[in-house]
Amino acid sequence: MKAAVYTRYGSPDVVEIRDIEKPVPKDDEVLLKVRAAAVNPADWRLLGGVPSIFRVLFRVPTPSIAQPGRLGHDVAGVVDAVGRSVTRLKPGDAVFGGCHGALAEYACASESKLAIKPPGMTFEQAASAPVAALTALQGLRDKGHIQPGQRVLINGAAGGVGTFAVQIAKSFGAEVTGVCSARNLEMVRALGADWVIDYTRQDFTRGGERYDLLLDNVGNRSLSDCRRVLSPKGICVLAGAPKKPGGFLLRALLAMMRSRFASQKFVMFIAKINQEDLAVVGDLVETRKMTPVIDRHYSLQEVPEALRYLEEGHARGKVVITFPGADPT
Repeated sequence: MKAAVYTRYGSPDVVEIRDIEKPVPKDDEVLLKVRAAAVNPADWRLLGGVPSIFRVLFRVPTPSIAQPGRLGHDVAGVVDAVGRSVTRLKPGDAVFGGCHGALAEYACASESKLAIKPPGMTFEQAASAPVAALTALQGLRDKGHIQPGQRVLINGAAGGVGTFAVQIAKSFGAEVTGVCSARNLEMVRALGADWVIDYTRQDFTRGGERYDLLLDNVGNRSLSDCRRVLSPKGICVLAGAPKKPGGFLLRALLAMMRSRFASQKFVMFIAKINQEDLAVVGDLVETRKMTPVIDRHYSLQEVPEALRYLEEGHARGKVVITFPGADPT
């Protein structure tokens, strides 16, 4: 089978499309014939190099010719085979969720990280959702404790997480303000935002407005900047981090320290993909309370180009990888 792999760290140029062995599912896994996948910032961050401390702590192998690295976490496809401990899924089921190495013709995924794809949700829509939609859902609901009537500010409202977050926040009955560039203002309004801020013309951290909840998907403002827009007991959920090496870890530590000495709360987290929350996302799409925004479509051969486009930081919604012959539904 063909898959996107890399044998050394670097830019998207190091990614190759190679023939590799078809994976075999473990007892608790299923083998998927991939119909669509998506690229995420985590993919180009991974390509840039995993810090040594993380390689040791999480036993991440260094990519090599003998053991190439695999890319992709968002996946949608059809179950091809199941492990002997799998009870909920069967061959032929259309599913979506998270796995390792989704940018390939076949991929293995844990049964616990997959949900049945609703009939009204296309494979491309399903592939766009796992990481981004669950980051928005868990960030707003579990970390931000969103409530009806609250004032919610979403920094990076036009990106992968942001487009889902605007719609999810509205489904909770919040008053939503989205921060984005001028070219995306109308799109963010169309997603349901009550107010929009063009960051090229207005510094949202310097205005007089205060918010109960800030979901920061960009990581381009300091925590002091973020604090200025929060109400006295507001919550800032940090879903984005600076691109520089170690940026995520440093921001997480600063958030923890600041929360100890201020009335506002700062939380940094990574979404956990699970069947229950995937089902929530699927239901929102099926009932048309949420529509995934897909900016561009690429083929498996074009994965390096897709990663370069995503790394530029101007994607509107998600960037999806489609596979030849894939039925859109």
